Amino acid sequence: MNPIVTPSWTFLTNHAQVLVCIANDPGVRLREIADRVRITERAVHRIVVELGDAGYITRQRNGRRNLYTINSELPIHDPIARDRDQNVGQLLQVLAALPLS
Repeated sequence: MNPIVTPSWTFLTNHAQVLVCIANDPGVRLREIADRVRITERAVHRIVVELGDAGYITRQRNGRRNLYTINSELPIHDPIARDRDQNVGQLLQVLAALPLS
C-alpha cells in the first residue's frame, strides 16, 4: 500500500485562494491572507489590487482596516467556467466553506 503523498502544488490559483479568504472574512488583513495562502504580503497586495481593478472586489476603509466586498455576479475569469456561464458567487458558495490550510 502506497502512503499518501502531499503534492507541492494546489488546485486553486493564488487569486482564488485570496478571494476565498476575503469571502470568509471581509475584514481580513493582508498579513493574515499571506499566512493562510503561504505567499508574501507583497504578493497578496498585488493580487488584491488586480482583483479590485478587475471589479471582483471593492475596498472600503473602516478605521485603520479595510473592509472588502465581493462582486459575486461577475463571471469567473476562466475559459472552462465561462463556457458554463458561472459566476464568482457560485464558485465561492462551494469554496468559502472550505478552510485553507
